Amino acid sequence: MGYFQESIETMDVDKLKALQNKRFCDLIKRTYRNVPFYKKKLEDLGIVISEINGIEDITKLPFMTKDDLRINYPDKLLAVPQSEIVKAQSTSGTTGKPVISFYTKHDVSICEDCCARAIVAAGGCKKDVCQVSFGYGLFSGGAGLDGGSQRVGCLTLPMSTGNTRRQAQFMIDLGTSILCSTPSYAASIGEYIDKNNLKKYIKLKAGIFGAEPWSNELRNKIEEELEIDAYDIYGLTEMMGPGVAFECSQKDGMHIQEDHFFAEVVNPEDGHVLPNGEVGELVLTTLTKEAVPLVRYRTHDLCRIYRDKCSCGRTHIKMSKLLGRTDDMVIVKGVNIWPSQVETVLIRNGYTLNYNIVISREDNNDFMDIDIENSKRILDDNQKEQEIKYLINEFKDALGIKVNIHLIGVGTLQRSEGKAKKVFDKRNLYEGEC
Repeated sequence: MGYFQESIETMDVDKLKALQNKRFCDLIKRTYRNVPFYKKKLEDLGIVISEINGIEDITKLPFMTKDDLRINYPDKLLAVPQSEIVKAQSTSGTTGKPVISFYTKHDVSICEDCCARAIVAAGGCKKDVCQVSFGYGLFSGGAGLDGGSQRVGCLTLPMSTGNTRRQAQFMIDLGTSILCSTPSYAASIGEYIDKNNLKKYIKLKAGIFGAEPWSNELRNKIEEELEIDAYDIYGLTEMMGPGVAFECSQKDGMHIQEDHFFAEVVNPEDGHVLPNGEVGELVLTTLTKEAVPLVRYRTHDLCRIYRDKCSCGRTHIKMSKLLGRTDDMVIVKGVNIWPSQVETVLIRNGYTLNYNIVISREDNNDFMDIDIENSKRILDDNQKEQEIKYLINEFKDALGIKVNIHLIGVGTLQRSEGKAKKVFDKRNLYEGEC
């Protein structure tokens, strides 16, 4: 595996930290000068900008959150004139106002460079055919990997999501060698290929998957079904989209692009910074973004960061695979539960990841039901009953609570083409509360 920008990706750590420090100082001055909201936020807290002398002072600065972005919707956080903006991407806005991320030409270039680094780290080169099956439109995933693929020189297929039959057809006809998508959609494509006996026509060698948490068990399943190496990629619209961090050939964590981002992990409850290696909420600062710079942005993503010597030769700090989100975790009977825990049990027991979690409350008691497609095709009623009892015990061991299991027909649940919604909490926990 090679590098897209070797001198940066393998930079001496001390030089990398010096670069971060210089860019951080420039960032704070520029943001304070050009973003009235941020200037007022610091002044209201009594923070004197002249006392911020380097990145070692970053903990003196307040966090920024998605609420800050929504309060300033659509463009009150711009740090450059609108005439310098060339593109906008957006979140879905399913939980409120959408978050819009603006880009200058410089920002677009950075995003594409970071995605190109990820593709090359996965073994990509100009001889490859890269099929981008992330969403396009306002979603940042498709555009970022598309631009990165072209930077590398790959033949780029801008497929977007959906129409799995056509995805497989192009994959076969044009000899796709790299697939970029959500892991859940990659699993759906793998299921379609297997069902239609198409594997012998597929030339895939690697997949770059992100936009949702996924377990190593799901990685192993995708690698087996598609006969590829599967790599993780991380990003979020607020930063710039995909490519904030990516896996290398070692596949034991994602290198954060430290020339463009400064990472911290904090306690989600009180916000204090945790030592490297401890699990907490990832906080990111954009060091080079021009349009909407963000300082200490709380991502809600749970992970750990660590700087181990990597066999790939890259020196940038690593983040673990996402362990969940502070806002997709559900608490049932006092126990914290993430979908990734459920997926681990399903894969270990030979099931596909076609499932739903339904949480309800009756007479002040919580209940968790898991609908699982009967992919093992157990038809005998007695065998099915025994399987359900076995799965109930498996989930109790894994989650620490008893759940209700329902084996349902294959194909009953809607297949995911983008980010998969798996948890349906019907408790209405906050209605009527003050």
